[in-house]
This record gives sequence, C-alpha cells and structure tokens, in this order.
Amino acid sequence: MSSPIRPVGPAWTWAPLAPALVRRLGYPLGLLPTAADRLWRVRTEWVTIVPMSLVSKAGSVGFGLPGSSSAPFADRVRTAVGRYGPLVFGLDPSGDLLTGWSLPDTPDGLERFVDIVLDASVGAVGVVKPQAAFYERHGWRGIRSLARLVESCRGAGLLVLLDAKRGDIGSTSQAYAEAYLGPDAGIPVDAITVTPYLGFAAMQPILDRAVASDAGVFVVTRSSNAEGRALQSARHADTVTVEQHLVANIAAENNRLAPGRVGPIGSVFGPTHGPPTDFDLRAMNGLFLAPGVGAQGATPATVAACFADCPDRVLASASRSLLAVGPDPSRLRHSAQTLAAHLRDALRT
Repeated sequence: MSSPIRPVGPAWTWAPLAPALVRRLGYPLGLLPTAADRLWRVRTEWVTIVPMSLVSKAGSVGFGLPGSSSAPFADRVRTAVGRYGPLVFGLDPSGDLLTGWSLPDTPDGLERFVDIVLDASVGAVGVVKPQAAFYERHGWRGIRSLARLVESCRGAGLLVLLDAKRGDIGSTSQAYAEAYLGPDAGIPVDAITVTPYLGFAAMQPILDRAVASDAGVFVVTRSSNAEGRALQSARHADTVTVEQHLVANIAAENNRLAPGRVGPIGSVFGPTHGPPTDFDLRAMNGLFLAPGVGAQGATPATVAACFADCPDRVLASASRSLLAVGPDPSRLRHSAQTLAAHLRDALRT
C-alpha cells in the first residue's frame, strides 16, 4: 500500500473532476475530497484537480462543471454578464504587482498569485482575462501556473478570455488555434485575442476552430494605447481606415457564420480614443472587448459613450486598477464587484 501524500505548503482540499471526455459531457466523475500537494494542481491527461472550496463556491452561484455548456460563446457571455455585469477581471501578474503584494517575482510567487485571484474571482465576476506574457516570462513553470489558473477558473464556471494577441500566417495560426481553442487544445480557453496585421485571411484557421468549438476570438481593431493610432487610423487608397476595414471584415464573417445573431468574432476596441464617427459599431454584429478601464484612463462613462449604439455587446476590462487593492481576496472581490456595478449602471443609461 502506498504511503499517504503529504501536502507541501498551505493545506488544500481538492476535488477530482471527470476525465476530459466525460467532463466535456458535463458529468462529474466524483467530488470526494482528497489531500494533495502542489504537483496535483496541474492538469494531467486524465484528471483535473480543483480546490473543493471553488467547487462549493461555484455551486452556490449556480455554475456547472467544466464542459457543462455547449452554447455559443456569445450566449455564454450574455449569461455571465446578466449574472455579474460586463466586467472582465484582468489577471496580470507583473513583476511590480507581485512585489507590491510582498510576493517573490518567481514561479512560486506566481503560484501564490494564482491562489489569491482564484479565491477573489469565483463568485464575484463572470469573465477573467489572464495576459499570457506575464505567465510565459516564468518559463515552463509559468505556463503550468497559467494552465492551472485556466482549468480552475473554467472548472468553477468562469469564462476565460486569454489575452495572447497571437497572429501569423496560416500554418502558424493553425498551431495557435490548436494550442488554445477546442476541448483537445493544450490549454483550452473560451476565447483569445488575436492581431490581424499579417492579413485578416491569415487568421482563418483560428476563426474556423473557434466556430467549431463554440469559442470566441477578439481581433485587435482599436487598441487603447496611443502608439496604435498611427497604424489603426491609417487610410487605404480608398480612404477607408485600417480599423474600418477590420470592422467590415469581422461583420462579414459574423453575418456568414451567425446570421441574425451575435457572432463569435469580436473586436478589441479601446474606448480611450472616444466613439467612432465614421462607422457603425453595431453593424459588426459581434462583441467588443473594451480595454483600458482604470489605469489607462477609461471610465464607465467613457465606455458607455463609446458603445452607446451597442451597450449590450460590451465587455470592459480592468486589471491594474483592480489588482492594486490586493493581495487580500475580499478587497479584490469588493473592488471588482463595485466596478462591475458601475459599468452595468453606465451601460444601462
């Protein structure tokens, strides 16, 4: 008989969930608590381990288990927004953030960050957005932490929008799609961000896989940083701007893929530059990810002004301004819920 596993570090109680195939069908293998060390926190080929506390919290707010919904991404977003408001909680563990939380800027510090934001997010927000680069900089252990964060969030019913901004030629786009989209992906998420500047058509493998797996894609169209304006507001020979061209391409794809409803392809559209004056956002027939709330100057009022014609299609993202009140999970939770309420009120008026 093997010796019992001794937990390393803080004691956690864990719940094994179903194998991948069974999990996708929405049937739990079992929820018997078991002790496990940190090595059990990563996904294996056969089993996912998430904290029992998150399972309990998810159940208390009406969420199901991983894979329990096969609804289109836009429908899942509508459900999450209806429950928690239009806030996307950005989970961006920069070196400054970790040290500001008195955590080491190391893989171990990153692991502790993941523990804290999981506790803060479940039951408080419907959508989280980890920025991949902040995990990748810690090497393979950072990727492991990202995988654990994604699995645990989705296991507790949150939607995960991975801010990866991938974009390349067709064959590489296919590899990026296989990395993040679909039940057999390396780190399966609900949606990813992509950059279109190698050509809109080059993203087709990502778009196709997203549609096949009921996932979402957000195309960087108007970024919140000032440096992006020189490229995104540049005009083609026919006087159409780059961002207008992208919105038109997204609209055409959504109308083809989801006629009469909100499509799976969205736009990253920063409200910090004001509402567009020369094209109609609602005609895009997709969702908008509005970055820059808080630290980059956007407010609930500026978000509402930018998307006045489509307030029901907006996800507003904040990271640094929310994480600044950490590391106490209760303060993080309160900060997120307060901003979500302000955004909901602004977009209703």
